[in-house]
Amino acid sequence: MKHLFRAFALLPLPLLHGLGALVGWLSFLLSPTYRRRFLEHARQAGYGLATVRAAVAEAGKLIAETPRLWFGRPVRLEWEGAALVEAARQRGRGILFLTPHLGCFEATAQGYAGRFGRITVLYRPARKVWLRDLVDRSRARANLAAAPTTLAGVKQMLKALKAGEAVGLLPDQVPPQGMGVWAPFFGRPAYTMTLSARLARQTGATVLLAWGERLAWGRGYRVRLRAWPGELAGQDEAAAAQVNARMEDLIRECPQQYLWGYARYKQPAPERVA
Repeated sequence: MKHLFRAFALLPLPLLHGLGALVGWLSFLLSPTYRRRFLEHARQAGYGLATVRAAVAEAGKLIAETPRLWFGRPVRLEWEGAALVEAARQRGRGILFLTPHLGCFEATAQGYAGRFGRITVLYRPARKVWLRDLVDRSRARANLAAAPTTLAGVKQMLKALKAGEAVGLLPDQVPPQGMGVWAPFFGRPAYTMTLSARLARQTGATVLLAWGERLAWGRGYRVRLRAWPGELAGQDEAAAAQVNARMEDLIRECPQQYLWGYARYKQPAPERVA
């Protein structure tokens, strides 16, 4: 499988995105479960298929571009709001990037590592051994560290932030049972991690909102950064609601690139100890 990934990594990004768009539509048409969840989640946010139909292809592009991002040549990357990063770095307290399942979140982390320095990203270890090994090898890049969704991973992120480094995570990812609270997401209760708010409170890190826009015709990506508005709440439930609201804001910037098929409202899985 690693050899197949490396072979796809040699293909130009426009071709990969074209293939990915096909994969996205095939998945949508052939999987009733995926299609039902996609449409249900979009309706929950107030969107019909006419508005978010492009997200069907974008989900496939996310899959197809992965080999290139993991093993291929660097991709073209633009920045919007880079001054926010510069200002945060001058404060020296670390930066906490919060990104929803929107656009290409892999490119945002790689972009920061390549331009600004070390960043640690939260990830959920794959269950299959071959895939876990592939992910570990692909993310072993300069200035880019990966922290698993375990207690050891939390300690790793705390250490990075206290050292003035950057940390990135997807707060709309459903955490294990006991590591989150129920908070509204597009008006419906969703089990939401408390980790992001706790990291910010314990380290005093600057919180920035970020997402990587996938540009048309394989022209690369644009990292869009936003400042966190106001103060972060002190209580977990209130802070989780704030985080979800900010993720909603980013998603509404470009609902055509959100992963509407992601099982955001599922029940949390039992916590894994490591």
